[in-house]
Amino acid sequence: MRKSRSTPFVRRRCLATLALLLAGSASGESVIAGIDDRFERWDRNGDGRLVPEEVPEHLRGNFDRFDRNGDGFIDLEEHVAVVGRPDRNPGDEVRLVSDVAYAGDGHPRHRLSLLLPKKPTVPEPLPMIVYIHGGGYRSGHHRDGVRVLTDLVATGRYAGASIGYRLTNEVVWPAPYEDCRQALGWIRAHAGDLGIDARRIVAYGHSAGGHMALMLAVDEVGPNRLAGAIDFFGPTDLLAIQSQMPPDGVIEHDAPDSPESQLVGGPVQEHPALARSASPIEFVDRADPPLLVIHGDRDRLVPFAQSETFVKAIRREGGSAVFLQIEGGGHGGFRNPRIFEAVRAFLEHHLHGKGTSPISASLPDAPGG
Repeated sequence: MRKSRSTPFVRRRCLATLALLLAGSASGESVIAGIDDRFERWDRNGDGRLVPEEVPEHLRGNFDRFDRNGDGFIDLEEHVAVVGRPDRNPGDEVRLVSDVAYAGDGHPRHRLSLLLPKKPTVPEPLPMIVYIHGGGYRSGHHRDGVRVLTDLVATGRYAGASIGYRLTNEVVWPAPYEDCRQALGWIRAHAGDLGIDARRIVAYGHSAGGHMALMLAVDEVGPNRLAGAIDFFGPTDLLAIQSQMPPDGVIEHDAPDSPESQLVGGPVQEHPALARSASPIEFVDRADPPLLVIHGDRDRLVPFAQSETFVKAIRREGGSAVFLQIEGGGHGGFRNPRIFEAVRAFLEHHLHGKGTSPISASLPDAPGG
């Protein structure tokens, strides 16, 4: 049985550490600004609403989901309703520390948001869920993960961190991935002070963040090996992605300006070695930690086949992967609560040894399916 570290001394030490972190973190106002600034940046003509041409190309496939009243425009209210406004105060149960520097170089992308339960409900040290944001490697922010992690951390059973990394407007592969590794290194180095178990870390991400989570899972070994990873529709094979696109796909992944091409510094097919080094499917083996892979079979941005072939590859090597096919699901916006119940079950099983892991299944996107 794991010995509890929830002693008064340890609790005071954790609070002292948090006080130091808070001293260098941004105010709550900057948390709110992240989403508003993104909307204003996209609204090129300043009319207070977005048309498809103003939305980044890699997000246009989800335009109809944002345009809730179907008028052909996205106003700020519709934008916030889907993206979610990170709460400046996640609630009485969670302590949020934003803009924690993890690299010591002052770079604004080398920051993370740290979430800790104020009243842990299990003995410390706590397992940690590390969220990695999406955005096609060219947008997104570490604060994007606060909303994803808050409910999980509020249970008192997990700590959480949402990490930022440099984007393709300034670096190419492997720099974004190395940033993620460096953030994990910071977390492990401070695990004792924060009451975190460095051996029980699950990486979790959507789209580009799911790709990074899988790379960490298949690449990190030894003491840095993850306890698991959760991937929502992330790319897994950069050289094959365009050949797997559905007829109504909205991105030409082999084009020079595609997210993947920008990631490797030029057209994907002209940089095969670098593209392979950025493809999780190239590194799977039986020693990889357990994975949960979730993908909509009507995804027009990252083809469903990317996850399907990846799961087959990991199973062929003797690894463990649970695969949830979301019937009729696109690039996110899933509505079936059973999907998120599976996420919780995966975390409970692999981080706490409780219950059973979810099983592979085909689930409808609609609630109640």
